[in-house]
Amino acid sequence: MTTESRARSFSSAAARYAANRPSYPPQLFDALAELAGFPLAGARVADVGAGTGIATSLLEARGARVVGVEPGEGMAAEFRRRNPRTPLVRADGNRLPLSSGCLDLLTYAQSWHWTDPDRAVPEALRVLRPGGALAIWHNDPDVTVGWIAEQQARIEARFGPGWYINERARPQDGLRFTGRHLSWSRRVPVDTHLAKLSTHSLFLVGEPGTDGFLADERALLIRRFPDGWVEEHYVVELNVAVRGA
Repeated sequence: MTTESRARSFSSAAARYAANRPSYPPQLFDALAELAGFPLAGARVADVGAGTGIATSLLEARGARVVGVEPGEGMAAEFRRRNPRTPLVRADGNRLPLSSGCLDLLTYAQSWHWTDPDRAVPEALRVLRPGGALAIWHNDPDVTVGWIAEQQARIEARFGPGWYINERARPQDGLRFTGRHLSWSRRVPVDTHLAKLSTHSLFLVGEPGTDGFLADERALLIRRFPDGWVEEHYVVELNVAVRGA
């Protein structure tokens, strides 16, 4: 299973992704504006790896002027269905079809790990104005919560480590990241939780045993949570770097 094949896998489940993936808490966007050093209202933003537009729509709700950037055909179609008035271009962060210095903010919500940083960082520096910001964030399961840690351990025992891909932002030439961690949760039915799990790339690329694992996991969770609901706990890791003059 290659990283490229995993990156391409999401288009096959775009509607399920949009319906079941978690959103982001309001305090994330407060922290983003604080670390970037300017308000989101009126900011010129490109949301790269926009997927179905989960983060895009939240940025727009804060008053940002956003263009989505998404390479996947199925994800782009779902984005357009859910965000018909939002501009969208088919591309990825390694080669942005945007003018130099045109952006106040470049965002990667749950998508930085699909780029090649050696190409994506120079592109970020090119399209950002001086004083503009690159923001990278993602939801991670909060493994300080017992049932979540146990589930993570079961997945790794069945499929090995590294199933959950989220590459951390690292110092690069011209960029110095400032980080923030934010905890939040959502209460969802067990079947929504499992549908969310099924939209991760491990479960989309035909890895043997994934269907059986999800069936076993459902039985286990229903026994543990007989009312059929779970509280998913997340930690959002936000990293922001401001482009120098």
